[in-house]
Amino acid sequence: MRVIRYQYKADAPQYGWVLDDQVGPVDGNPFGEYRRLKADIPLENVRLLAPSQPSKIICVGRNYAEHAKELGNDVPKIPLIFLKPPSSIINPGEAILLPPQSQQVEHEAELVAVIGKRGRNITTEEARNYILGYTIGNDVTARDLQKSDGQWTRAKGFDTFCAFGPWIDTDFDISDALITCRVSGQPRQMASTRDMVFSVSTLVAFVSSVMTLEPGDLLFTGTPAGVGPLKAGDEVVVEIEGLGKLTNPVKVEMR
Repeated sequence: MRVIRYQYKADAPQYGWVLDDQVGPVDGNPFGEYRRLKADIPLENVRLLAPSQPSKIICVGRNYAEHAKELGNDVPKIPLIFLKPPSSIINPGEAILLPPQSQQVEHEAELVAVIGKRGRNITTEEARNYILGYTIGNDVTARDLQKSDGQWTRAKGFDTFCAFGPWIDTDFDISDALITCRVSGQPRQMASTRDMVFSVSTLVAFVSSVMTLEPGDLLFTGTPAGVGPLKAGDEVVVEIEGLGKLTNPVKVEMR
């Protein structure tokens, strides 16, 4: 099932599901008890929103060896994790804003696991039971600030620096899915999820040994090699084979 959050006409935002380009509402909450209602609204007639409202966004650095290499870093011996604030979230189709503090904002295409139920000290064997499904993410990064600060909060935390969607696929097979990123039609990133250093199950287990995972939380699983700069007027398209596309334009932040 593909779970969405959407707005139809002047109605309040709500959860729904997609079947053959038709949208149906969900009675209840997909992170708990729910039932699917008839899908009879054309997908093109709704506004898609970020499909989860997480309490936290956990990201993994250097989880593809070639990406670590391109930035001159070693592959970590244990997962390298950091956080993005929920205030950085934008909806599919909304603009990534280039802040005046940075001269080098870059894209990072990623597979994102969406947590389905509360958990702490989850084992790798149990991890799949705690994942609702998967979505597409762009961990936008101010690379110059990442290098100058050492700590990554500022570089990763600007408003609009967390794009994900357009839906959560509860049946998606992540074993060998191709991740690509194009910027204004130019290919930038291409790799398979099988190239991850640490598997999704390992990441869930590791992160949950540090912090309690809550329904709706996001786990960005790392980006492949090929990250590069964004400029005003660009359009970023992150695609994961069999999962869909996430598209966001790029603009300069106006103050």
